Amino acid sequence: MKEKLEQIRAKALEQITQMEDHEASAALEKLNDVRVNILGKKGELTAVLKGMKDVAPEDRPKVGQMVNDTRAEIEAALEKAKKKMERALREAAMKAEVIDVTLPAKKNTVGHRHPNFIVLEEVERIFVGMGYEVVEGPEIEKDYYNFEALNIPADHPAKDEQDTFYINGDILLRTQTSPVQVRTMEQKKPPIRMLAPGRVFRSDEVDATHSPSFHQIEGMVIDKGITFADLKGTLQEFAKELYGPKTKVKFRPHHFPFTEPSAEMDVSCFKCGGKGCRFCKGEGWIEILGCGMVHPKVLRMSGIDPEEYSGFAFGMGLERISLLKYEIDDMRLLYENDVRFLKQF
Repeated sequence: MKEKLEQIRAKALEQITQMEDHEASAALEKLNDVRVNILGKKGELTAVLKGMKDVAPEDRPKVGQMVNDTRAEIEAALEKAKKKMERALREAAMKAEVIDVTLPAKKNTVGHRHPNFIVLEEVERIFVGMGYEVVEGPEIEKDYYNFEALNIPADHPAKDEQDTFYINGDILLRTQTSPVQVRTMEQKKPPIRMLAPGRVFRSDEVDATHSPSFHQIEGMVIDKGITFADLKGTLQEFAKELYGPKTKVKFRPHHFPFTEPSAEMDVSCFKCGGKGCRFCKGEGWIEILGCGMVHPKVLRMSGIDPEEYSGFAFGMGLERISLLKYEIDDMRLLYENDVRFLKQF
């Protein structure tokens, strides 16, 4: 038995010593094989322990001690070899992964708000400062809210499928955020001061100034005694806040089915001060929004008595405001996600 233990010890130590000459990562795997073959459940040393029943009772303590000493010596040799190999692996990794602390650190790429939303937040800040509430509504809308309740009859050209994305005869992708105004009038009693920004959809070809999906910002005020003078004063203050205190405004008669009277509002060119330049095409004025007094029929359909209340509404394209503010000449740049363009803002 003693000779058998000595053979196992010598064999194990020899194999462990040989491992130290191999490449560290491969040697670690082979070292584990030695542990299993010698000390595992079916290992050579375990087999000796199972043969203790054949040893004379008086010799068992002595033989057991010899087995334990052999096991301890082999385990110590295995652990020492393992630590040596792991240290060699660490040193090799450190040499391969040298860090030059004198090099400048890599700069984290941090994103920021899109120019559209920079402008949107600025517009919202201006109107919230005037006491307006920002309201949102569904992008998939009923024909009634998108057209009928806004005094747009069934035979109006805007309801043509060439202009509007219809899902079925009654459901469509909203072409404006005006339905939010109608829903607000139905749900809330005057006074109402609201701003309705959001994505809208129209069947337009993509070019420098058009897109089938874009954003609008519409506002509305409903209260007793509201006049066109309130509309002009409000939008004049808005223009000055957005484009500068020297900005002037001009209202031109227009037609919208849901407002009467209606107007288009221009602002004096903030590039040339109204003198005329390439930016304003030599006119000195730039059109930015449409507006008007809410049509009495629209008020009545939404459950508000036009004899008691009046109001005004306005709407503008967010992309148009962004293009003008940042002097961008192609709307497609806002959607192409070119970092070289976006990082300028």
